Amino acid sequence: MVNIDDFLKLDIRVGTIISAEKIPEGDKLLKLQIDFGDETRQIMSGIAESYPDPNELVNKQIPVIINLEPRILRGYESQGMILATGDEKVVLLYPSEKIHNGSKVR
Repeated sequence: MVNIDDFLKLDIRVGTIISAEKIPEGDKLLKLQIDFGDETRQIMSGIAESYPDPNELVNKQIPVIINLEPRILRGYESQGMILATGDEKVVLLYPSEKIHNGSKVR
């Protein structure tokens, strides 16, 4: 269990995927470029099996934890973590309406 103070340490923002591509070094990884309004970040995500055509993700808004320590995955830096759900297939979470990039999830 975490308390509310622990949860509030997470900086979760909504951004728009501006590019998505499969990387040759990893069968499960996609390299996403996500626009947060004041900056663009590269996020590596293990969702390639659920999204065989990465182009279908472009222009989608998704929530991302942006204050995680950067991590190197297959030689690429990941500057956050997307939020997703699913058991057999990964499904991304989307806002119900278009909002400003960089909007904080509350």
